[in-house]
Order: sequence, then structure tokens, then C-alpha cells
Amino acid sequence: MGIFSRKNSTAPAATTAVLDVDPALAALTGDYSIDAAHSSIGFTVRHAMVTNVRGTFTEHEGTLRLDGSDPSRSTASLDVTIASVDTGIKDRDAHLRGADFFDAERFPKMTFRSTKAEQLGGDRYRITGDLTIKDVTRPLAIDLEFNGSATDVYGMERVGFEGSAEILRSDWGLTWNAALETGGVMVSDKVKLTFDISAVKSAPQA
Repeated sequence: MGIFSRKNSTAPAATTAVLDVDPALAALTGDYSIDAAHSSIGFTVRHAMVTNVRGTFTEHEGTLRLDGSDPSRSTASLDVTIASVDTGIKDRDAHLRGADFFDAERFPKMTFRSTKAEQLGGDRYRITGDLTIKDVTRPLAIDLEFNGSATDVYGMERVGFEGSAEILRSDWGLTWNAALETGGVMVSDKVKLTFDISAVKSAPQA
């Protein structure tokens, strides 16, 4: 069930609908910290036109501000350490960290700051914001699915989301490539970003 639904009404269509807020979801309202140990920020990119390379950024931190009564008031912030990129191949990871790609020494962080949140229907949401890579900031929309909430064995309240977005890496200055003898290029411009997020609710301040 989504964050809110519309009540049945016999009022004229032009009348603003009354929102029926699910109390259980409204109770999720609060501040959350992303649990990096149980979350994943990843990417998939086509390599040599024939296969996919997958990787993750193993170091990241972020916060969520959830409003269960009005999802449009929810926000998200994410900081990713570029040097933590991991594709399983050390030489490839070193290349990605270098000047041909991320130039991690000069631009150590990739960041996302939300500017808009909306419910698409049911448990599906879209969060739009500013993605910054190598000091280039461009808008990005991430489609997310709410996976639910739970209290873990340590008594911490958790929520889970998973989702994805597609970008053209060249829009952020990631333009390195090599032509193939058979035609095409070594690395696709299109990159799929994936997000699997577990976040822990912060204790209310006294």
C-alpha cells in the first residue's frame, strides 16, 4: 500500500480530494541514516558492445527525511567516496579512479541532493535531485520501490528502498573511450545506476 490514497467521494470532480493517510506509514515519518553495511550503490555499463561490467561503491553515507503523511516533503542526501569503486578487477578499478575517468584525487566525492519527491502509485516513488560528479552538477530522477519497514534484533527501526536510474556518463565529463576494430566503442556512454538502501531511524532529540 502506498503512503496515501484517495477517499471515495461524491463531491464534484473539481473538488480537491481528501487524503486518507495510513497510520502505519505516517508513523515512519522521521530522520534516517543510510546503513552502508547493509546498502549497495552500484552501476552497470556495457563493455566492448557484448557484455556488462558491474561495480559498486563500497564507501558511502547519506540521510533520508521521510514524511509518511506527505511524500512530497521527503528528502534524501547521499555522498559516495569515488576511490571505493570496486568492479572486482584491481587494474580496472585503478583506471576508473584515474584521470581518464573519475580523477578521484581531484574529485573524491560523488553527491546527490534531492529537490523533489513524488508518489507514482502504490509503493513506487520518484526522487529527483542534483547529481554531482567531477564538479559537474546535473538533474537526476531515481525511481524507487518501498520494500517495507521492520524493527531489527537490536531494536532499530529500519526502512528499505531499491531503485535505479540511467545516465549518460558524458553528461558528467566521463568521456574516455576507445574504438573497436569491428566497430563501436569499448565502453558504453549509457550507465545504469542501482540503489539498494537500508536506513535506520534516528532517535528523537530530547
